[in-house]
Amino acid sequence: MRAEYGGDPDLDESWLADGWEPLLRNWIEQATRAGIAEPNAMTLATVEMSDAGPRPASRTVLCKGLSSTGVTFYTNYDSAKGEQLAAVPYASITFAWPALERQVTLRGPVRQVEPEITAVYWRSRPRTSQIGAWASQQSRPIASRAELDRALDDTTARFADVEQLPVPANWGGYQLRPETVEFWQGRRSRLHNRIRVALDAGNPNVSAMKVERLQP
Repeated sequence: MRAEYGGDPDLDESWLADGWEPLLRNWIEQATRAGIAEPNAMTLATVEMSDAGPRPASRTVLCKGLSSTGVTFYTNYDSAKGEQLAAVPYASITFAWPALERQVTLRGPVRQVEPEITAVYWRSRPRTSQIGAWASQQSRPIASRAELDRALDDTTARFADVEQLPVPANWGGYQLRPETVEFWQGRRSRLHNRIRVALDAGNPNVSAMKVERLQP
């Protein structure tokens, strides 16, 4: 259960001359062309506060927006991750493409995006996904799959005569504005390439970046 990495040109600091976002976008596009399923999938790690103290919580979500200021995803604000981000508005995101021997990790503060941005993305979603967002009380217990299916049927009937479904009040986008972005590339003998970019959260100014190579 061990693979040998290497083959592609070595990840170099010069690849970040235009900033972190163009390189991340390029890697996502390469993953897409390589036929990788869900190339925009990313692991989102948040902090869950409990009586025993802070605990890590992670799950896979989809990147639905990428710009020089950060990475955007959408969810139910009342979900577990929504509650965790309300309590500790800081997170870590990791994109991983093992087939390409690459991953990227971003860490930084998280904020809700403006309602206008959420509305634009909402209108791009399939109607079935919109109905699902209305039907599901995300992260809350439910007795059975049959009960969940009934909730979906009831919601479908509720909106049968509504042409454009409104955005639920408790649903919308978050943007992580990175303080650090680390690019990882697998290399032979486990001497992997790691290059970390440090920047002010959400600051798109390339001149404000600090780029440094890390030991594997």
